[in-house]
Order: sequence, then structure tokens, then C-alpha cells
Amino acid sequence: MTITDEFAEGKLVLSIEGRIETNTAPEFQNAVLGAFQKCSNVVLDFEEVAYISSAGLRGLLLGQKTAQSKGGSMVLTNVNDAVMEVLKMTGFKNILTIQ
Repeated sequence: MTITDEFAEGKLVLSIEGRIETNTAPEFQNAVLGAFQKCSNVVLDFEEVAYISSAGLRGLLLGQKTAQSKGGSMVLTNVNDAVMEVLKMTGFKNILTIQ
């Protein structure tokens, strides 16, 4: 998994590529939480994410809670059908902002 970041329109965009699973979830979680130390509005570009496990979902949940505590936002973009299905089945679709 690789994660790159760039500022765009007052937001920090994290572009994630690869699978977010048990082995890569800690890196993903650290990147998301680290992003909120730089900017209160974070966009997670999931265009190149093929899969997310429950360990990855934990990172999303912590990111969402961090955004709320900072009065900011976390938005997921370019979510493919396979990842969206996981978000729907787990109820995460209802608590995350997905565009």
C-alpha cells in the first residue's frame, strides 16, 4: 500500500493505493490521524483501493471521530463497488461522508 498527500482547496487529500488489510491498516490509520494534525479537513481518495478489511474500517472510524472532535471533516471519494459493499454491510456508509 502506498499513501501520498497533497493540499488542495484548503483540504489535505490522501491518495491511497493498494489493499487496506491487517498488515497495512496501522500505516493507514497513522496516515489518517497524522493528516488531521496538518489540516482539519481531510479527503481520502479511494480510487486505487481494491479492498478494505475490518482493521482498515477501524482507521476510518478513528478518522471520523477525530474530524468531529476537531470540528472538521473527512470525506471519502472514488470508492469502488467492492469497497462500497463492505461499507454498506458494516453500516459505515451511514456514518461516513462518501462522494
